[in-house]
Amino acid sequence: MLGFLGARQAGLLDPLHFRRTQATRRVLELELNKDRNVERIHDHGVNTLDIELVEGRYMLSGGSDGVIVLYDLENSSRQPYYTCKAVCSIDRSHHDMHSYSVETVQWYPHDTGMFTSSSFDKTLKVWDTNRFQAADTFNFEETVYSHQMSPVATKHCLIAVGTKGPKVQLCDLKSGSCSHILQGHRQEILAVSWSPRSDYILATASADSKVKLWDVRRASGCLMTLDQHNGEKSQAAESANTAHNGKVNGLCFTKDGLHLLTVGTDNRMRLWNSSSGENTLVNYGKVCNDSKKGLKFTVSCGCSTEFVFVPHGYNIAVYAVFSGEQITVLKGHYRNVDCCVFQSDFQELYSGSRDCNILAWVPSLHEPVPDDEPTSKSQFSAVFEDAWSSSDDEG
Repeated sequence: MLGFLGARQAGLLDPLHFRRTQATRRVLELELNKDRNVERIHDHGVNTLDIELVEGRYMLSGGSDGVIVLYDLENSSRQPYYTCKAVCSIDRSHHDMHSYSVETVQWYPHDTGMFTSSSFDKTLKVWDTNRFQAADTFNFEETVYSHQMSPVATKHCLIAVGTKGPKVQLCDLKSGSCSHILQGHRQEILAVSWSPRSDYILATASADSKVKLWDVRRASGCLMTLDQHNGEKSQAAESANTAHNGKVNGLCFTKDGLHLLTVGTDNRMRLWNSSSGENTLVNYGKVCNDSKKGLKFTVSCGCSTEFVFVPHGYNIAVYAVFSGEQITVLKGHYRNVDCCVFQSDFQELYSGSRDCNILAWVPSLHEPVPDDEPTSKSQFSAVFEDAWSSSDDEG
């Protein structure tokens, strides 16, 4: 660490390289934090988590009990042992509460004053954070599995919604109505994800084994249907393309939007070039996935080598995105993990499980010296010599 700091100060090391190296080290040292608890509010499994992007301080959770909880992750007590308290919750006493399991919660990407939630009760609700009341409700004919707002869009306020029906619904926050639908899948839509690189590119995953990429401005259909075999690209061939040999129930773009990760009930995870649609053929081995609904996994941000965190039974498996190597397995839950979310500012991970608990995973306190860290001044130039002089020396 000191060697890196010295090299950066001397101008011998790119500050971004230093930051990425330290972020990578911290992710590699993630462990269950025994000094930090997240207040237990849910009486049933935790299905979904989201941390707001503005401050990285507040986290939402949604559970199978229909309850939504807002947590403050900051250690305001400054004590070594503390509990992340629930600021408020939407429980059974709340008149706007979802009547069935909450499957997805998401902060409005640009402002903590609003968030959204969707549920098996066939509704998508838009919430005013300050009043903690529903500001708008979208009703659907089918069970809602997943929804998402674009993290980068400035020209539209669309929410993509995946339901038990085969059509992807696009809801407009400005008009308060469903603007249009995307047709092409044959079975329920289990996951949706907007590209962090383009305002209008959307990925959808379905129980029909297909993953489709859409430009929502086009009325003529999807841009492409991903093919695990990288076969011939033609309209006739695309109708038979499959991304997995089972239901596809998880989607996640890398933070730069250049690649897309998918997981399926065939116990496989695949990495795709989001521009060409090519299967990169990275082998992650067996990725246990017996979820009958959407599986919410996450990717790191700001590391030299990015990592993906995937619920794996009772545990969370950590893989290097581009090599496929399994780095470690995080163990702490005692029932199946259904969701996890990465806090990129401090390289922390939070996970929710059917054991009703939310666990915090943080970098360990010890800081081993990386093999490639410069450790002696001889490796630097003469600028490390003390250049300070007093007025007495100048005479």
